[in-house]
Amino acid sequence: MKLPAAYKLKDIAVIINCEFEGSPEHIITGLNEIHMVEAGDIVFVDHPKYYDKALLSKATTILINKKVECPIGKALLVSDDPFRDYNKLVRHFQPVSYSLKPISETAKVGKTSIIMPGVYLGSNVTIGENCVIHPNVVIYDNCHLGNNVVIHSNTVIGADAFYYKKRAEYFDKMISCGRVIIEDDVEIGAMCTIDKGVSGDTKIGSGTKLDNHVQIGHDTQVGKMCLMASHVAVAGVVVIEDGVTLWGQVGVRSDVKLGKGSVLLAQSGLGEDIPAGKTFFGSPAGEARSKMKEVAALKMLPELIKKITEK
Repeated sequence: MKLPAAYKLKDIAVIINCEFEGSPEHIITGLNEIHMVEAGDIVFVDHPKYYDKALLSKATTILINKKVECPIGKALLVSDDPFRDYNKLVRHFQPVSYSLKPISETAKVGKTSIIMPGVYLGSNVTIGENCVIHPNVVIYDNCHLGNNVVIHSNTVIGADAFYYKKRAEYFDKMISCGRVIIEDDVEIGAMCTIDKGVSGDTKIGSGTKLDNHVQIGHDTQVGKMCLMASHVAVAGVVVIEDGVTLWGQVGVRSDVKLGKGSVLLAQSGLGEDIPAGKTFFGSPAGEARSKMKEVAALKMLPELIKKITEK
């Protein structure tokens, strides 16, 4: 999330009432979680396992729960609870402001687009030309649709990320402040859900087609000309390159990459990267030809056991 203006380190420290290390004049221009950070961003870290990852990331300000040596050119915000204070900053720069009208006054819709009855468009939603939004579609705040986009009934675009910190007695929700970006010529089936980024964008590339009942998690990047059949579930922070096909009931775990033109066959469960052009199958998924041989071998196992026990 980009801040509305450049802020100084000393001013951010006042907002969350914490100490800081570095020049008081150090400039901050955004908030981001670790997968999406860039220069100018604040990133938070609250576990020693991830200190180095945060300190060595592209982020130039680290919100951290321990005083450590500050990398050259960066700054630290030292907090007893970075998760809490990160959420506090999100709410400071993006306060809650719900539109109670079916189509927000700040939503912008292309003149040639069709918005059917029962559609909800949140604040600052933009929809391009020649789009068709079918009944009961919900598009949350700040989402953007390009041209020639079709969204079928009861789909939800831009719901919050599934991102929680486990406290002793409850799950503490990380506030989502990102968006969903849907490029040109995308068609999304009925009853799909595409979650907004935690702090960046979830993106669906041009020409991609989603069947009914597809779930796309926060900050996932879907390339151009991809196909997803019904009941596909993709977790957050996944990279799906151009021309990838996911067949029915495929599940993809977070933080993996599917190479250009790769294929996941039906009911596969993916837990690792797929190289470009490869077809994977099974759960856990592996190269399809090898997995098919494994299945064939398993079918032979009862007969082999029978022969051994009869001897």
